[in-house]
Amino acid sequence: MQRVQQLRPLLPKGHVSYYKDQILVTKGEGQFLFDQNGKKYLDFFGGIVTVSVGHCHPKVNAALHEQSKKLWHTTSIYHTEPIYEYAQKLTAKFPDPLKVVYLVNSGSEANDLALALARNYTGRFDVISMRNGYHGMTQTVLGATNLGNWKPVYPHGFNIFKSLNADPYRGIFGGDKCRDSPCQVRNRKCACSPGKCEAADKYIEQFDEMLLHDFSHSSGPAAFLIESIQGVGGTVQYPKGYLARAYKSIQSRGGLAIADEVQTGFGRLGSHFWGFESQSAMPDIVTMAKGIGNGFPLGAVVTTKEIADAFNRSLYFNTYGGNPLASAVGKAVLEVIEEEKLQENSANVGDYFLKQLDSLSESAIGDVRGKGLMIGVELIDEQGKPLAAAKTAAIFEDTKNKGLLIGKGGIHGNVLRIKPPMCITKKDVDFAVDVISKSIKQFK
Repeated sequence: MQRVQQLRPLLPKGHVSYYKDQILVTKGEGQFLFDQNGKKYLDFFGGIVTVSVGHCHPKVNAALHEQSKKLWHTTSIYHTEPIYEYAQKLTAKFPDPLKVVYLVNSGSEANDLALALARNYTGRFDVISMRNGYHGMTQTVLGATNLGNWKPVYPHGFNIFKSLNADPYRGIFGGDKCRDSPCQVRNRKCACSPGKCEAADKYIEQFDEMLLHDFSHSSGPAAFLIESIQGVGGTVQYPKGYLARAYKSIQSRGGLAIADEVQTGFGRLGSHFWGFESQSAMPDIVTMAKGIGNGFPLGAVVTTKEIADAFNRSLYFNTYGGNPLASAVGKAVLEVIEEEKLQENSANVGDYFLKQLDSLSESAIGDVRGKGLMIGVELIDEQGKPLAAAKTAAIFEDTKNKGLLIGKGGIHGNVLRIKPPMCITKKDVDFAVDVISKSIKQFK
């Protein structure tokens, strides 16, 4: 560890370090990580929602090893078997007409390409994203990342408009019947009835009003880019039905709906393979990364043939996107999700997890939310305001010391982000809930 501290200045200070007493990770296996001293940690953040099927999964490792003996790289100027095999298997997971895939290297790159596709297809430039959303750090897509602590000072993201965040907990509309989750908003009632969400109605009114004021005298928006559930923003879920209606509002004006599934895809939500499906929404473009490769650099954009054909007006090239190694890994990840029924596990264990967290009586827990194994726990003070950063940091540090690794997010940094590998068990959940409860009691 001393050697690590000596070399630490080689990395920039802006590079995120999660803990005051940092750990040096040397090994991963399944849902566990190990440090240089051999201490075992239950990893409930999965490399920021990236380790989908477990660290160093034997089948994924074997696929990478076998492909590495045959062919590492040719780039897309040549055809290879792995990219076609993978493209066939990945697009089979999508409904018609979403059947054309571009393979890239990351979520930021996927969202960047999605904006290019939408702008090229519609002949428009303006884009809409949602406040509190996160879509990456490239200079093009950074304007759609609407969390101020991720914003640099240089110009970025021209002509990206911000819509009101449809948050049933902290937003201006919402209540205890609005979310598709085992856990509803606490201490905030609403008059919603089965099949009708008043918060969704009101947020859509606001969305349509923004479209009217910002685009009534322009050519209209090229696209609406939105996460199916907000990730970095603190696992914010929208009211039931909001996503489908927002998509239709954009599409009715000639724009495209882009579903950011970088964190919500690949069965993590349990009920559906893709987050947009859980709200009965139909996008025109879908972006994905993170869990797609279980930690291997891989991302993708899936769209329609019509939209893809319009992009042929100019050349497109990606040196590493869809290389044989990445394609072999991606195919193996899909096979493991299917063979080990990890989507079903996300539904069953995730439902259990959410209910166990919701049963905690700690006053510092203001909201428990999520679906499947995409979970957020918002911490508050006695007045219901976001818990002070110092107290949140102390809780966060203590969970690590007790052997549990989780994430944090939200604009105030007061939301525990829990997105483990999809292979976890109820025994793992019991350990995690116990640690979180004890840490909150100790430092609230």
